[in-house]
Amino acid sequence: MFGSKGRRTGMAIAAVLLGMATTAHAGDERLYASLGDSTRAPIGWVEFCADNPGDCRGGATQARDIVITQTAWKDLLRVNHWVNETVKPLTDMDHWGVIEKWSLPTDGYGDCEDYVLLKRKMLIDAGWPREALLITVVRDKKGEGHAVLTVKTDKGEFVLDNQNENVVAWTETGYRFVKRQSQSDPNVWVSLGDSRPAVATASARGH
Repeated sequence: MFGSKGRRTGMAIAAVLLGMATTAHAGDERLYASLGDSTRAPIGWVEFCADNPGDCRGGATQARDIVITQTAWKDLLRVNHWVNETVKPLTDMDHWGVIEKWSLPTDGYGDCEDYVLLKRKMLIDAGWPREALLITVVRDKKGEGHAVLTVKTDKGEFVLDNQNENVVAWTETGYRFVKRQSQSDPNVWVSLGDSRPAVATASARGH
């Protein structure tokens, strides 16, 4: 189905998952006051879910935060670094011939939301609760649409980003947060303040 590069990527992903400890814990059930009203899903999410229903299982669940242990923190750093180094940036137009398409980067190429989808999948497959792993749409420092993965923990909210090799608190990103998945249902998206449309576009790590 995929070329040799895709197979190598898949084998590397499996190797990383085998080396990861399961560190998911039930945590604080608070919903943060920053969450606003429900809003439309980002362009590309519905189509991704139609193609990958297993990654979009919905239904109301209990909000859960990760308890950040030393092992859990190392897992976050490892996944963020590995995906950033393994996946090569490529716009959806160059990749698929369309402006916006969400997909797992099985061939080794993708744009920002594809990095996020892979990081989320790797952590969920390693045992982390999806309720703590929230795809988030932001405006970056240039005001352009961008996607990151927010990880909700008992120590606050941290961001995994293909533009940053470090895992940082959301307050340290310099981004304006637009919308993200609800903790209680991954197919419900909630507003985070910036109501202008934000199409997540491909970006190299230097963006």
